[in-house]
Formats: sequence, structure tokens, C-alpha cells
Amino acid sequence: MGKNDTQLTDITHWIAGARVAGTPARTAEVFNPSTGDVTGLVRLADASTVDAAVAAARAAFPAWSETSALNRARVMFKFKALLEQHHDELARCITREHGKVFTDAKGEVQRGIEVVEFACAAPQLLKTQFSDNVGGGIDNFSLRQPLGVVAGITPFNFPCMVPMWMFPLALVCGNSFVLKPSERDPSASLMIAELLKQAGLPDGVFNVVQGDKEAVDTILAHPDIAAVSFVGSTPIAEYIQREGTRHGKRVQALGGAKNHMIVMPDADLDLAADALIGAAYGSAGERCMAVSVGVLVGGCADAVIDKLKPRIAALRIKDGMALDADMGPVVTAAHRQKILGYIEQGIAAGATLVCDGRKHTVAGHERGFYLGATLFDHVRPEMSIYREEIFGPVLSLVRVPDFAAALALVNAHEYGNGAACYTTDGGTAREFARRVTCGMVGINVPIPVPMAFHSFGGWKKSLFGDHHAYGEEAVRFYTRYKSVMQRWPDASSRKGPEFTMPVNK
Repeated sequence: MGKNDTQLTDITHWIAGARVAGTPARTAEVFNPSTGDVTGLVRLADASTVDAAVAAARAAFPAWSETSALNRARVMFKFKALLEQHHDELARCITREHGKVFTDAKGEVQRGIEVVEFACAAPQLLKTQFSDNVGGGIDNFSLRQPLGVVAGITPFNFPCMVPMWMFPLALVCGNSFVLKPSERDPSASLMIAELLKQAGLPDGVFNVVQGDKEAVDTILAHPDIAAVSFVGSTPIAEYIQREGTRHGKRVQALGGAKNHMIVMPDADLDLAADALIGAAYGSAGERCMAVSVGVLVGGCADAVIDKLKPRIAALRIKDGMALDADMGPVVTAAHRQKILGYIEQGIAAGATLVCDGRKHTVAGHERGFYLGATLFDHVRPEMSIYREEIFGPVLSLVRVPDFAAALALVNAHEYGNGAACYTTDGGTAREFARRVTCGMVGINVPIPVPMAFHSFGGWKKSLFGDHHAYGEEAVRFYTRYKSVMQRWPDASSRKGPEFTMPVNK
């Protein structure tokens, strides 16, 4: 891939309230996926750079943790206003480095803003319990106190939203934060850091280290980091959870997905076809909540496929900055080749290739990382395109005879992130919602991503750790619970040593 003629952007770290070059020994290229051009060089942190970020966070923690929840929330209020002011600028940054269409990038920023809005309720979220006179003049109350320095390791597919699943709530709970974003689209992290500083966040409370595995491993082993949040593939999530906990850290690690959407014969098939198209091919399938398997029940399969084919043919696949674009490129040339390999595996395994997106090009962007929408029919559970997360614009269709077979198929898969069912029957919907073994369920909703005041997370090999992301689950993750029993005795209550278990009488 060629470099463009303009000067490459130097993408640095953010430590103690300023951009920092760090050790410049290693860099990685950052691409515009639409053109294939290299647009920047991101600095990859070594252990000393990570140490500097953690030291800044550790130094800032005492004063920040003693700041009232109300004043911490006021910083988030100002940050929210700045995010809204710079909404389009952030979205353009995402599109330039990730490739997703501008309108989708705007939606990503908005979903991040919604978590910030939730974090603005910190005084309410951090309220605890008080019990008067539990016995013998003793009052019992609880506290939720911050952990200290916490870290987030985030993926390329949502460079704005996923970090905002983490740091707004970590910060309002009183922690300081070190973010390690994806090296594929790192610029949004620096824009976020600048806006937090403008919002009045004290220097050192939020830091960014760009990097790859060296930075990640340093974070996992660092003795001054108390907790790590992660979103990414399942093999890496397993590694993060194993190594983080081995070093005594609290870990939440969200992994991969193979989200199924069941289409019942009684469903509105036009509605279901629209849902499959949007959920499978939106953001070129590079979403952990993308639908990558359609489960067609009974005799509806041929009718659904007949509705999918013209919709696929009508997809507008082009530069993400085009306001009428439905789908842009995938993130890198290497990822494009990986997806092409899966398509070849599907063909070799005997799946029926209904729509072939391998040769799609965009005029004027021939070096861009484009793929068209690909559709397979007659996919079987033993095929790699069914078992493995492709993370691209590939939709696999599986035919089953009835609802019981459909539910068994979904529940047998090792991933359990999300699943959807399209039906007009309330009994089927209720049975599906109660019995499906995944963390997020949609009934006539193809991508059931919870709102900020709920929590996001999967089951099985889609989540490692005990806490889902954002919402009240995040408040629990980023705080320690403390119970306090308090008594103010007077002279008449002094009875000398007591050697039996205290009980109420």
C-alpha cells in the first residue's frame, strides 16, 4: 500500500495532561481504509512510557478520589457539552481511520455520549445504604470507594464508544485512568483527552498510551494498576483475564461473538430481511453485535433469500464520507485478506455462495480495503464460517425445521453475546427470551445493544469476568464495597470485654 503525498500525522501518547512522544523506537502505520493510503504513524509505547502514564495517574489519584462526586459529575457535564459541540469532528476522525460510514460514526459518538450522560448521575449512583441502630447503639452503613489506577484496552471497531463504556464511570467513581486504544485508529483517543482537559479534568487523571502487545503486557503486570477493562476477540479476552487475575487485578474482558437471528415463518419477512441486511453489513460487519448467522425456520428460507438478494444488490458501498453510503471498507488490507480466506473456506466446505462480494471495487478508490456483501446459504454448524467470528460483511444462513431446533442451534454455540428472534407470536418470543443462553436478547430487534442505564455483556466465551460493561455493573466494577459499623458509647454502656459472638436480643 502506498503512502500519500502529505506529511504523515505523528500520533503520540497523552500523559499528565499533554501530548508526549514517549520512546520513539517503534511506530505503526495508520491507514485511511477508503484509499489505502498511510495517513499517520502511531508511536508504540514501551514499558517506560506505560510506567510514566501509570505514575501520572497514581499521582493524580489522591486529590481526584477526594473530590466530591458532585464535582466529578460536573466535569462530565462539561465533557458532554464538548462532545456534542465536536460530534461531527469526532465522527470524521473515526471514518478516516476506521472506514465506517460517517452517519454510523455519528451514531457511535452518540452512544458514547449516552454513557457520559449516565455518568453525570454520579452522586445518585454512589449513594449507599444506612441502617440505624442495628443493635446496641450501633449504626451500620456502607461505602463505595474507588480502586485507584484502572486501565482500559479497547478495540478498533469502536474507537470512541467503547472507551466511553469505561472511563466516564471509572472517573466519576473517583479512579484515575490509563487508556490503551487500538493502534489501527488511535486519533480519536487524543481528541477525547483534549476535550476532557477542556472540561476541567485535572492533569494525570486520564492518560493515553498508544501501543501493541508490549503495552498490553506491561499494563497487565503493572503493580500499580488495580483493574483492567477489555473489549476484543475471545482469544485475547481469555489472555487478558488470565494474565490480569494472575497479577491480582480485577478484570472484565468482553470477547467475540457469533450472533444469531432466528426468523420464524410467522414473522414479517420484509422487516426481517431489512434487519438482516442492516445488522450483517452495517459497519462492514465489524461489530461485536453484528448478526452473522441467520437461522431460517421451516418453509420461510427461500422467501427470505429472495428478499435479501435485491437488498444486497442495492447496497451503496463507497467512501464512508459519502452521506448516502450504506457500507464502507474494512479496516486494513490484512483484515480484508482474512475475510477473503473465510469466504474461500465456506466455498470449499460446500456452502452455497448466493452473493459474492470478493471483487467489489470503488471507482477512484481502487486501493481501498473494500469488500462487497457476501451471503452463504446451506451453512452447517461444522463449517468454519459458522463456528468462527469473521468480523466482516459475511452473512451465513442455516436452515432448520422448527423453533426447538433453532434454539438448540443458538445455545450450542460457544459464543453467547447476543441473539435475536423475529416473530409475531408472543409465546415464541417469551420462550426465546427466557431460554436462549446469551447476554443480550432482541425480539424483533436485530442488534439489542442495551442503553447506557442498563449494562452490556455476553455469556459463555463472550465474557470473561463477573461484570458487564457500563450501567450500574460498571459502578460495582470500579469501586470497592466497604461496610462500616459505628457506635458512640457513653460511660453506662461500658461492660468490659465480650468473648461471645455479638447478636441482637
